Amino acid sequence: MNDSFYGELCIIGMRGCEAFTAEVDNYIKDWRRHVEDETYIAQADCPRFGSGEAKGLIHESMRGRDVYIICDVFNYDVTYKMYGMTVPMSPDDHYQDLKRIISAIGGKARRISVIMPMLYEGRQHNRTARESLDSALALQELTNMGVSNIITFDAHDPKIQNAIPLSGFDNVRPTYQMIKALVKAFPEVSFSSDELMVVSPDEGAMGRCMFYSSLLGLDLGMFYKRRNFSVIIDGMNPIEAHEYLGRDLKGKDVIVVDDMISSGGSMLDVCEQLKEKGARRIFVFATFGLFCNGLEKFDEAYEKGIFTKIFTTNLVYAKDELKAREWYQSVNMCKYVAYLIDTLNHDATISNLLNPAKRVHKLIDRHIQNTAEKSNS
Repeated sequence: MNDSFYGELCIIGMRGCEAFTAEVDNYIKDWRRHVEDETYIAQADCPRFGSGEAKGLIHESMRGRDVYIICDVFNYDVTYKMYGMTVPMSPDDHYQDLKRIISAIGGKARRISVIMPMLYEGRQHNRTARESLDSALALQELTNMGVSNIITFDAHDPKIQNAIPLSGFDNVRPTYQMIKALVKAFPEVSFSSDELMVVSPDEGAMGRCMFYSSLLGLDLGMFYKRRNFSVIIDGMNPIEAHEYLGRDLKGKDVIVVDDMISSGGSMLDVCEQLKEKGARRIFVFATFGLFCNGLEKFDEAYEKGIFTKIFTTNLVYAKDELKAREWYQSVNMCKYVAYLIDTLNHDATISNLLNPAKRVHKLIDRHIQNTAEKSNS
């Protein structure tokens, strides 16, 4: 990596991302051997009027700087006052504040990159009726405002990048971090194809599951959702059943991989069917854990032994009560995001960071060696 920088580094953490941004800042300061009281974080906020209207405000110069804005549009723990009422911020509110901060920069920065782990309106990525294409419009709006790069994680549909073909769009997958967390939590886990299998919960997750199975040399199974296309409930055709396609998984551990857990109903249904088919332990990898309908049904499923552990990243907000659950494991992504920012600020390639193959193989080899040494001792 070269020693020159694209511009003076500046990191802005939007509301709700303060702790995450501070940890990223600490990593970069440590690598660059800066004194403790220095920071790359610029102070910015969006104060609101009593009516709920807001404005973007930055408290230092952005001229000539390489700016990285970290934004979690799904942090519903952030609130504001409107007509005396306390209102939780919706994804729309977070997105509007992001645009306000970009507007406040006023074109003075040398480059603006937005790190939005879970893409705003990422699930509204295609049109099946007279519907809006919110995600594509948002990406185009950000690039039209002067954003050079958009970095997101495990996009619901990576083809959304076609909305901005002449701008930077990086879709990052936390594959290495998930596998590392599994090995740490379950050091006895075997990565033999006789002991472990990858299963996709639906057709949409096949791409990421194929990546895991190819990387680890494991068999791959899948479920497909049989829907009732004659009925629309809550804007969707309801799922009538999950049908399994794949090899026998009796007595095997299973990794189920998806981009998110929203309500969790489909995921729990898949796990229950896997158990009925003889799966030993079920590990769920989901980049984003939203748990929109609460945790009670996950508690019940865990008590019944339907799944063993759920791994999600800290890229979106998680309640303290979720973090305290025995069945839950948070996967810290701060160091990885710091690597991305540090590398890009040096104007260097991030190809090696985006491809985890070498790191995963090194991790698995070390795990196999440690397991062999323990069995021989």
